[in-house]
Amino acid sequence: MCNKRQKPLGRIHGFLASFSLRAALVAYVIIPLTLALGITGHLALSALEKNVEQSMQRDLELIAKSLQLPLSYALEWDETRAIYSALDSVFSIGEIYSAYLYDQDGKEVALAGALEAEPESEKLIGLLDEGEEHGEYGDVAGSEVYSYFIPLTDSGGRVSGMLQLTRKKSDFIEYIQSIRTQGQVVMGLGLLIMTGLVLYGQHRALGRHFAKLIKSMSRVADGDTRHRFEAKGPREIMVIGRQFNQMLDSIDEAQIELKKRRQKQEHLQEQLRRSEKLAAIGRLSAGIAHELGTPLSTVSAKAQRALRHKDIPGHLAESFQSIRGEVSRMEYIIRQLLDFSRSSSLQKRQTSLSMLAHSSLAAVSEEAVRLNCQIRADGERLKKNILVDPIRIEQALVNLLRNAIHAAGQGQVVLSWGMDHKNAWLQVDDNGPGISAEIRQRIFEPFFTTKNVGSGTGLGLSVAHGIIEEHKGRIMVVPSSLGGACFRITLPLNSPEKNNQTGLESKSDRSSLEDGS
Repeated sequence: MCNKRQKPLGRIHGFLASFSLRAALVAYVIIPLTLALGITGHLALSALEKNVEQSMQRDLELIAKSLQLPLSYALEWDETRAIYSALDSVFSIGEIYSAYLYDQDGKEVALAGALEAEPESEKLIGLLDEGEEHGEYGDVAGSEVYSYFIPLTDSGGRVSGMLQLTRKKSDFIEYIQSIRTQGQVVMGLGLLIMTGLVLYGQHRALGRHFAKLIKSMSRVADGDTRHRFEAKGPREIMVIGRQFNQMLDSIDEAQIELKKRRQKQEHLQEQLRRSEKLAAIGRLSAGIAHELGTPLSTVSAKAQRALRHKDIPGHLAESFQSIRGEVSRMEYIIRQLLDFSRSSSLQKRQTSLSMLAHSSLAAVSEEAVRLNCQIRADGERLKKNILVDPIRIEQALVNLLRNAIHAAGQGQVVLSWGMDHKNAWLQVDDNGPGISAEIRQRIFEPFFTTKNVGSGTGLGLSVAHGIIEEHKGRIMVVPSSLGGACFRITLPLNSPEKNNQTGLESKSDRSSLEDGS
C-alpha cells in the first residue's frame, strides 16, 4: 500500500522537478497569491456591495425624512397642491421610482412617478398602528422595488398618514454590478502588474544570474574545464558560484593527483620489471663467475709453472705471459660479476671522508699515470666521521675514478668531498666528453657500456650504484664544472632506521636516482 502511494508522489515530484524557476515561481507564488487576492477581493466586494446597498437604502430614507414634515403639515391642513408639489420635487433627484401618500386609514391620498399600486391594506394598517419607519423589498406596479415607509404625524403627535417611497431593485443591482465589474477590472490589472513585477524582479534578482551560472556549467560540460564562473549577484548566487568553482578546482586537483599516481604506478611497474631483470642477471652472473673461476685458476697456474722452466723458448714464454695476462683480465671481470651479484652484509664503522678519498686515489694512481691522466683531491680533513662500510664505499669510488680516468684520457680528474647539516658528499669530476642525455637513463644498467668491445664490462657503475643504495644514499649524474661528467654521491650522516620496505621500494629509490641523473 505504501509503495502504491509512493509511486504517484514520485511522479509528482519528478514533474515538479522539471519546472523552470519561472514556472515554479508562477506555480508556488503567483497562483497562490492570485487565489488569495481573488478570495480577499471577493469578500471585499461582497462587503462593499452590502455597504453600497445599505447606502442606497439610507439615501432613500433621508429623502423620505426630508419630506416627512412638509407632507405631515400639508396632509393635516388638506393642502393638495402642496402635497403634489412635495411629491414631485423628489423626482428631481433622479433616484426615486414612485411616491405614495396614504391617510390614517391606509387609503391612497396621492401618488407620483410609477403607475398606481395596489397597496396591501392590512400591512399599511399595521404600519400605521405601529407608527415606525420600515423598509423592504417588494412588488409595486409590476416592478421589483425597495420601499421605505415613514409615518406622518399631525401637530398633536398622532399618526395622520404614511409616506411610501420606492426605488427600483434593478438600480441596486446595476450599481452593485458596476462596482463589481470595476473592482474585478482593478483587481485584474493589479494582478497583471503584480505578476509582471514579480517576474521582472525574479529575472533581475535571480534569473539572469542563474542563466550565467547555467551557461558556465554548459561550458564546463562541453570540455572547457579551465573556465570558472564569475561570482556576481545576490549572496546566495555568489556562494553557489564559489562552490561550483571550488568543485572544479577539486576535480582538477583530483585529476592531477590521479595522473601522478598513474605515472607512479607505471614507474613502479617498470622498476619491478627492471628489478626482476637485475635479479635474473645477478643469478646468472654469480653462476658464470663460479663456473669460470676454477678453470681460469687452473690455466693461470699451469702457465705460471711452464714459465719456471729455464730452457723454455722465448716465443713460448711470451705466449704464456700473454695467457696469464688474459686470465688476469678475466679474473677481474669475474670479481666484478661477483661484486654485482652478491649482497653481503655491510660492516659499518666510523670512517673519515678524507681517508676514503685518498685511499681511493691511491688505488687508481698507477692507472692514471699509465694513461697520462692528472688526478687530484679537493677537500679538507673533516673532524666529523661518517658511519659506512669503508671497503664498499672505497670500491664504489674506485669504479667511479676508473671510469673518469678512461673518459678524460690525458685530461684531468678531481675527487672532492664535504658535509652539510644532513649529508656527506663525494664528487668525481672529469673534463672528458661528458654523458649525453640519451644514455643517462641507462648508465647504471648492468653490462651497459659505451667503451669498445673488450675495453669494459659495463658493471663498474652498476656495482657503485648498488653499494650507495645499500648505504641508503644517492648517486647522481650532473654536468661538471670541468666540462665533462660529474658523479655526485650523497650519504646520510645519521644511520637510517631499519625499515620494512620491500625490495620494490628500494628499486623505486634507485629509479628516482637514475631519473635525477
